[in-house]
Amino acid sequence: MSRVIVAGSGIAGLTAALHLSGRHTVTLVTKGRLGESNTEWAQGGIAGVIGPDDTVDSHIADTLTAGAGHCDPEAVRSLCEAGGDAIVSLAEAGVDFDTDPTGAWARGIEGAHSYPRIFHSGGDATGRAISTALAQKLRTEVAAGRITLLEDTMLVDILTTDAHERRQGRATGVATATGVTVLREGRVAALAADAIVLATGGVGQLFAHTTNPAAATGDGLAAAIRAGAKVSDLEFFQFHPTALPGPGFLISEAVRGAGALILDEHGHRFMTDIDDRAELASRDVVALALHRRQAAQDGRPCFLDARAVPDVQATFPSITAGLAAHGLDLSRDLIPVTPAAHYFMGGVTTDRDGRTSIHGVFAIGEVACTGVHGANRLASNSLLEGAVFAARAAAAIDALPVNRDHELPLPQSRSLHQTALTRTELQDLTWAHLGVERTATGLRTLLDRLGDGARNDGTRNAGTSANRAHNADDHPTTPAAALADALETANLALIAEHMARHALAREHSLGAHTRTDTTLTPSTTAPSTATPPTALLQEASAC
Repeated sequence: MSRVIVAGSGIAGLTAALHLSGRHTVTLVTKGRLGESNTEWAQGGIAGVIGPDDTVDSHIADTLTAGAGHCDPEAVRSLCEAGGDAIVSLAEAGVDFDTDPTGAWARGIEGAHSYPRIFHSGGDATGRAISTALAQKLRTEVAAGRITLLEDTMLVDILTTDAHERRQGRATGVATATGVTVLREGRVAALAADAIVLATGGVGQLFAHTTNPAAATGDGLAAAIRAGAKVSDLEFFQFHPTALPGPGFLISEAVRGAGALILDEHGHRFMTDIDDRAELASRDVVALALHRRQAAQDGRPCFLDARAVPDVQATFPSITAGLAAHGLDLSRDLIPVTPAAHYFMGGVTTDRDGRTSIHGVFAIGEVACTGVHGANRLASNSLLEGAVFAARAAAAIDALPVNRDHELPLPQSRSLHQTALTRTELQDLTWAHLGVERTATGLRTLLDRLGDGARNDGTRNAGTSANRAHNADDHPTTPAAALADALETANLALIAEHMARHALAREHSLGAHTRTDTTLTPSTTAPSTATPPTALLQEASAC
């Protein structure tokens, strides 16, 4: 029986922990409360092939097309072949999927899908339904003593043995900070592990406009980078076309799937001029078109028109309530929308069983780069990826030999990425230079600004960061909150640097990565010849 630490409590982390429960000593670490994650915020559904009128091959083809030729085909096949069973498993876990008048599970269609294969729960509350059901099952396992739950505990670093003979070190545990969201003194502790599962989600808080919750600061990805893990595809960040300007409240693609239109400030439906699929083109196409139309309007927003969608309020109750809080009515008003940072296609490089280049470290969900999303994620494949690859990673951990020969290193204040920028300044810079459109000049400007105030070695100490002054827009300066804010901002700055370097290296546009200083356009380039994640890990998996 191995000691396994799972960091994160979205669909990937919860699924992995539940699969491992009873067979290993499992500790689940989550920065906030259990289930607080991007999963909980997911309005869209989960894609999968169930029924005779759809095919796995069609789902595969749609995923590969959306990914702009940059996907790992075998990873995509693994995802799509497991889709139906994964959805059934969620239903067995307590997720109540919506039904049609015949009593069968209702299926919706979203952008770039050939068939209706999107399953929802609560209309536009699928993520919350999944999170609630899995969290309830996990609390049952905690009550039975089969899982240890550490809420309000932030992953700080991955602890490893020293690397030798050109190989990565072996993971021995994690350093964590507790008390990061409550008013008590934060402390750093070490937890020993034979296997570590990173399921810490995305990094939407890197940008000024995002649909992600406040906790999405890339903690697992940054820890993996500091530990020397291989990362892939960091230039590919998906911007959702329809978020409310300002608060970033998401208006799900499912609303467009139900018939909503995108209009410019003059009421013109411009997507039909750009793509035959109009509002249901892939997200990179819609986001870029909307971004450029707003620029032509001197920054004034475009609008989502759902006034002709039948029973729109009943179909999308969560969106209706969210918009009402901002004085907007989905059935009567034109809803102002803007692209916002939504989902990270890149991440820690893994094989199809979640293994990373560090022995004993696995990555699943949005923190991972499995190769299934390529340059642009197909709508509603993210929840599916979390469920499918969490189960595969758990099976791979079952096969690991127990190795406790290594002494757990003491947690240290590992050098973090230095930046003199406040969180708000960093977010504004990344939106300007790592956002929907990019140029070499802008990317170099960002890298230069990230280097401002850095030590000669390009790092800084976490304690120094924790004690620095904060603007009024930044987080409070209680001891625990200051520590958390310092760690998160350092993580964001580190990831921004790596993303900018990846974006600078890819000189042509591809999928969600749009270089306006080149002539090629997204989704029209030849398939990438980049080495898939599986190949990159062949040597590492032999460790």
